[in-house]
Amino acid sequence: MREQLEGSRAIAETVGRCRVEVVPAYPITPQTHIVEAVGAMAKDGTLPGCEFVTVESEFAAMSAAIGASATGARTYTATASQGLLYMAEALFNAPGLGLPIVMTVANRAIGAPINIWNDHSDSMSQRDCGWIKVYAESNQVAADLHVLAFRLAETLNVPAMVCMDGFLLTHAFEPIDVPDASLVDRFLPHRRPQQQLDPDDPVTIGAMVGPEAFAEVRYLAHSQLRRAEEVHATLASEWTRLTGRDVAALAPYRIEGAETVVVALGSVTGTLQDVLDERDDGTGLLNLRLYRPFPNAAVRAALSGARRVIVVERAFAPGAGGVVSADVQTALAGTDVEVTTVVAGLGGRPVTTAALHGMLDAAAAGYLPPFDFLDLDRKLVERELAHLRGGAS
Repeated sequence: MREQLEGSRAIAETVGRCRVEVVPAYPITPQTHIVEAVGAMAKDGTLPGCEFVTVESEFAAMSAAIGASATGARTYTATASQGLLYMAEALFNAPGLGLPIVMTVANRAIGAPINIWNDHSDSMSQRDCGWIKVYAESNQVAADLHVLAFRLAETLNVPAMVCMDGFLLTHAFEPIDVPDASLVDRFLPHRRPQQQLDPDDPVTIGAMVGPEAFAEVRYLAHSQLRRAEEVHATLASEWTRLTGRDVAALAPYRIEGAETVVVALGSVTGTLQDVLDERDDGTGLLNLRLYRPFPNAAVRAALSGARRVIVVERAFAPGAGGVVSADVQTALAGTDVEVTTVVAGLGGRPVTTAALHGMLDAAAAGYLPPFDFLDLDRKLVERELAHLRGGAS
């Protein structure tokens, strides 16, 4: 049943209906409302059988999650921004140990300077840590993706990260159909770990692996992560049959016959749909929900008919260029499709319909450079660059 809910509350209730057993968490804006709500449910008995662990840091949260998951418990946590960076050391251990932890990342910019608003710098900085990564464009999709993430992670023994835009989604109130508990039970069976720590049968996990076997261990982890694309497709189809809601890896919009296709992740895709509806000029949109593993063949097939692809990114690689663009270019290798990167909305700057119309107008006229920033104050940066160059001389 659809209810008017804050996005964070909807995620907390969805996680509860997934019957999580251990939730180690440390609050950080804009994730805090999620774990506050889960903690309250664990305390008042709404979430029976769940141990909520208050830890002293994000590193401790992921460390405790690893320990809990290794005992066979269904484990969940959430974080954002510097918190994700603080747990980075442990973040890499989870996939290496084959532990199906699910974590929400309420996407937020990384300092310095300090900024609490939304972009994708945090999750993109950890894109190669070995976790499955999905991005939600709405709170409804975010709720559905959490159920899918638990099933996907536990099927493959690979941790999964559900990314949702901080404030834009986490603090937004909208009608949301929180998945019914009986429906979740049908889709998500009780976890049956392949291996688990047992005090009566002690073993060591995470032991050192030398040069003679390390490459093989990493290859096996890579192979399991690659399998996630196929398993995701199967589970997404099953969820759609149960709910009527689409959670597929790719969500194309007006892409049929489009010469120009915009590729994007997260909530900005809603604004882009509005812009394309206003223009009605044959421009399409490809919304990437599954980012790791990157669905190369599916992206190539979806974009092969385009002449130009514009990747709108909420993060970038300083000194290099686009992040998602690099994956798109790899997928399109050997084709004549022109790929352009436009960085937008850093640090929570609004991505307006007017700015997106200007971007598409410039692309149509051939004025859009290969790497660009939307709504950049060029006079300010040129003045500051001239000052810095003068100082350097």
